[in-house]
Amino acid sequence: MNEKALRDMLARRQAGELSLDEVVAALRRLPFEDAPEARIDHHRGLRCGFGEVIFCAGKTTPQVREIFSRLAKTGQNVLATRATNEMAEAVRGDFPAAEYSQTARTIHLRQQPAEPVGHVAVVAAGTSDLPVAEEARVTAEIMDARVTTHYDVGVAGLHRLLAETKELQQANAVVAVAGMEGALASVVGGLVAAPVIAVPTSVGYGASFGGVAALLAMLNSCASGVSVVNIDNGFAGGYCAAVINRQTAGKKT
Repeated sequence: MNEKALRDMLARRQAGELSLDEVVAALRRLPFEDAPEARIDHHRGLRCGFGEVIFCAGKTTPQVREIFSRLAKTGQNVLATRATNEMAEAVRGDFPAAEYSQTARTIHLRQQPAEPVGHVAVVAAGTSDLPVAEEARVTAEIMDARVTTHYDVGVAGLHRLLAETKELQQANAVVAVAGMEGALASVVGGLVAAPVIAVPTSVGYGASFGGVAALLAMLNSCASGVSVVNIDNGFAGGYCAAVINRQTAGKKT
């Protein structure tokens, strides 16, 4: 449950649309709920601005289905990352409105009205980086950021990136996704005033060491506004960008 959902529930109680018992039953799940193999953090939305996100890797399909169901029953938006087709089918059996992105490997269910604000730009060096970039996009969008995507604009053809400069400079936060030598983040950082969240990917030949080369290049960037998340962690990149965007958009209103 996030702050908006809590306020809506209390307003409905004040208007007589909910009984006191219904409110108590909803609040009983806070701050967490014990499930057979998990402890669901229903309080995270109030603390952090967005609810608990399900990391599906290492979980069984029944576990993902159970956790997703318990989160969804609170009425909040739900996001699951690194999900398989099998997991998505199980979740969609319970919640037909849930959407699965095979590229991003995400399942998301929007139950709160969409209210996109601000501007997050997601930039990807090449087509091979799209799974990570799309994970960032889905994450930022479910957190109500307005997102633009700028794909296949790596430094091997720098003119492609420069053609996007005007729109990138209008963003409140930029997610730069790249493998190989990871130079894209530094170039973007030299073009925009907004924070750049660099996401190294494991794309590249042997000497890229599964993304370590890109990670180290991004950590050593001479562009002052660049921060770095872990290899292939599009979720963290999109999440950080959405939080920055939310705060920035709030100050502009």
